[in-house]
Amino acid sequence: MTDSPVPESSVGGSLAARLAAAVDAGMPRARDDLARLVALRSVANPAIEPESECRAAAALVGELFTDTGVDGIRAHPTPDGSLAVVGRTAGPEGTPRVLLYSHYDVVPVGDPAGWQTPPWELTERDGRWYGRGSADCKGNLVASLLALRALRAVLGGWPVEVAVVCEGSEEQSSGGMEALARANPELVQCDALVLADTGNVEAGLPTLTTSLRGTGSVLMTVRTMQHPAHSGMFGGAAPDALQALLMALASLRDASGETTIDGLDHDGVWDGAPFDSNRFRDDASLVDGVDPLSGAGSIADLLWARPAATVLAIDCPPISQVTAAAQGEARAVVNLRVPADTDAAAAQRLLIEHLRSHTPFGAQVEIEPVSLGHGFRARTDGSAYAAMRRAMRTAFGCDAVTTGQGGSIPLATALAELVPGAEIMLLGVEEPASRIHSPGESVDPDELRRTALAQALFLADLGGLLTEEGS
Repeated sequence: MTDSPVPESSVGGSLAARLAAAVDAGMPRARDDLARLVALRSVANPAIEPESECRAAAALVGELFTDTGVDGIRAHPTPDGSLAVVGRTAGPEGTPRVLLYSHYDVVPVGDPAGWQTPPWELTERDGRWYGRGSADCKGNLVASLLALRALRAVLGGWPVEVAVVCEGSEEQSSGGMEALARANPELVQCDALVLADTGNVEAGLPTLTTSLRGTGSVLMTVRTMQHPAHSGMFGGAAPDALQALLMALASLRDASGETTIDGLDHDGVWDGAPFDSNRFRDDASLVDGVDPLSGAGSIADLLWARPAATVLAIDCPPISQVTAAAQGEARAVVNLRVPADTDAAAAQRLLIEHLRSHTPFGAQVEIEPVSLGHGFRARTDGSAYAAMRRAMRTAFGCDAVTTGQGGSIPLATALAELVPGAEIMLLGVEEPASRIHSPGESVDPDELRRTALAQALFLADLGGLLTEEGS
């Protein structure tokens, strides 16, 4: 794309208003783009959805970026078998290089009973757009597309160099994009990186995530007998593998519910803004009579400053196939989250040692690491961060806040290593009502619109077309 941006003198203080109008005008197209993306069942696990769905999603992402004006779009194969869509368009000489990141893969639908609308069909209900991936992360991708289109409509081009990376297996934590970036660091070279895979602490409140927890999952298998044993004939003396597994898992938490893994520090204190307990209750949809866990600290401490072990799944006979038998084998997946500054690999090793030592009955125990990602802490004192804060204030009408994030984005740490001078900003369209990773995921179109406008203003600001007063 060779169009030159309009100089500041010809747009003056009206540029922000013109960009806002262009974003508004682009919302119908944005909805169409999101509908096409949501219709593709792009779960990066062929055991759950066909691999062809991810490949079709990669092709569509490439088409959308090409149509937006990004040069050199290519779907790069990665070592985990996924496709990463990348491209780069040069900006005016001497302007910053900005990388926009998102991912097109999604988590599985989950329990179909939890959906009031078809999960693979973008459906409007009560002012929100519902569908798997509508927020995480296809909604974030569409916000970036909308921002780029708005800039092109108003300026005839982009005021900075723009690179895009859209990953195809982020939800699997299988490291495909990270391996691709390490092998081809030129793909991610930039001065500022907008990692659009998070969101706002509440709708309408612009939020920059500055801390991500590290993560490590393990698959634990417990064996006590060569086959199940009749509970009437052997129960009581038979070493039940399922019971042994449950006892080991129970040892991961103390009486207050706080994670207490042998040898792993669990006394951290969050030094940022607190997390209101009533808001947490609403965000997490706690049922009546159940209170948030707090242990010996605050909710913010447990979310962002201390480890958290969560049992994600257990393999054992389902109730629909119940038989009167003590089980000879049982399995579970345990996910560990650790604070940004904790060595995730060392913490994962401590988790494995803890589970082994707390499994009773002399059971045979096999524990296999499944995923590993290190935490991340952003540097927030640079000029790009200042520009993003200005852009968010204009787009949302209030100052941005910063928060920690309980989730993990392993690529953020890798990018911080590969491009150490870049400022990395985490933001997005997600907010508590989006219910990402749950049945009934949705996006508020106003959040998508405001996030797109913030990105457009940010790029204009970095290109020198806005001043703090003019924005």
